[in-house]
Amino acid sequence: MTSRADPTSSGHLPGSAGYRRVVGALVASGVATFAMIYSTQALLPELVDEFGVSSAQSTLSVSLTTIGLGVTLLVAGPWSDVVGRTRLIHLSLAASTVVGVACAFAPSWPALLGLRLLQGIALAGLPAVATAYLREETHPSSHGRVAGLYIGGTALGGMAGRLVAGSVGEAAGWRWGLGANTAVGLVCALVVLALLPRSQHFSAAPTGAAALVRMARRALSDPALLALYAIGGCSSGAFVAVLNTLGFRLTGPPFDLGLGIASLVFLSYSLGSLGSALSGRLADHYGRRAVLPLACAVAVAGVLLTLPAYLPLVLVGLGLLTIGFFAVHGVASGWVPARAHAGGVSSGQAASLYLFAYYLGSSVFGSLGGAAWTGAGWPGVVTLSTVLLLAAALLAQRLRRTPTLLTGPR
Repeated sequence: MTSRADPTSSGHLPGSAGYRRVVGALVASGVATFAMIYSTQALLPELVDEFGVSSAQSTLSVSLTTIGLGVTLLVAGPWSDVVGRTRLIHLSLAASTVVGVACAFAPSWPALLGLRLLQGIALAGLPAVATAYLREETHPSSHGRVAGLYIGGTALGGMAGRLVAGSVGEAAGWRWGLGANTAVGLVCALVVLALLPRSQHFSAAPTGAAALVRMARRALSDPALLALYAIGGCSSGAFVAVLNTLGFRLTGPPFDLGLGIASLVFLSYSLGSLGSALSGRLADHYGRRAVLPLACAVAVAGVLLTLPAYLPLVLVGLGLLTIGFFAVHGVASGWVPARAHAGGVSSGQAASLYLFAYYLGSSVFGSLGGAAWTGAGWPGVVTLSTVLLLAAALLAQRLRRTPTLLTGPR
């Protein structure tokens, strides 16, 4: 897996065939990953009825998946620095698809939770290496743009997974909803197998526990990286808290929508794809430091607009929240490997730590969103999400004063 490329080469240029293959494969992988991660989110009301659990307990079918994924990232990232990026991507997609089939046949609530935890573990290989692979295999001038496109793929996956599961689940039951989502993941895995170029600029990192400890220490010693990790955790927690409880709000009074109709609100994810792609281009042009605080502000405005019990305003607010969140995530996740590389830190290690914080935030605060809904209704959910997004905005402002380690996008 060591590099056999021309040493003067600096990665696939935008417009080249290799660049299109990289983007196509990573977008498809993002779709598969996030379709499977959040496959139960649109089905939470049905899972409550099927298994007799509370709304807060039902969110465990999402949170356990993200917990399993987040913890495994701490191993998958460093492992990818040794065994290579593409091998881990293919293994992750294949294993998670197999577990997804098993989820559709889960005989009980504990069995479903156990399988969802296992699916999160299986999925960890892809997000652990995606941004590091993109930094290594694409030209530096396109790093912000291509990271935004990848995050756009994850947005499409989140949208497709919720829409497919919600519509099929309402028509044929939650098992068929999960099965249909797994079919989406399988198709995407085959696309990745056909398109993803082999690594040309990967060099294996030193092996051994001592080397891994040194890499981890470096990845935890840069204040800018620590701030980016925290931004990922806060922003994802705010977003997932809203989405975990939105179905309960829309299927209850005063809206009283059906499960399939309520799941259509996830069409807003298409705006997330546009937001992440646009923020990547803006980051390449104006710098990450300028774009990140603005993205946080858009997300805050969006979540506040969902407060009134007026459906059009809720939809507008959800759209703004989605645009802002995916812009934050696209800029921050692309910034992490660039900052790490400039500071002599393992890109895979730093990307894994960012995603660990991201999924820890989504797991913890996503479940707290269920508790906030039970205890204080929608105002409680909005308060939780707003506080988290304001914390992310403050950290983004602090990053504007952090010394730059490289030229180009900052």
